[in-house]
Amino acid sequence: MTKKTPLLAIQEDLLVNLTLHNVSASLLSEFAEKIVRPYYNNNFNAAIQDLINKTLSEQDFIHSHITFTKNQRNTEELKSH
Repeated sequence: MTKKTPLLAIQEDLLVNLTLHNVSASLLSEFAEKIVRPYYNNNFNAAIQDLINKTLSEQDFIHSHITFTKNQRNTEELKSH
């Protein structure tokens, strides 16, 4: 029987390039001005990595908020019919 290497252990060492599609220049500009420049010393890469890590660490809260919002919206739609 062969031992399986966890995929996450392999992915930690793998660096990938990320391309954004269909993101408006004004949105990126505002993000750079309000978030990247003051909090990440103009380092867009560091900002994206940090925000992804923070999002993953708070995913349970985010998931519960999204679920609550969807349920609330569905309840309101049912009441209006």
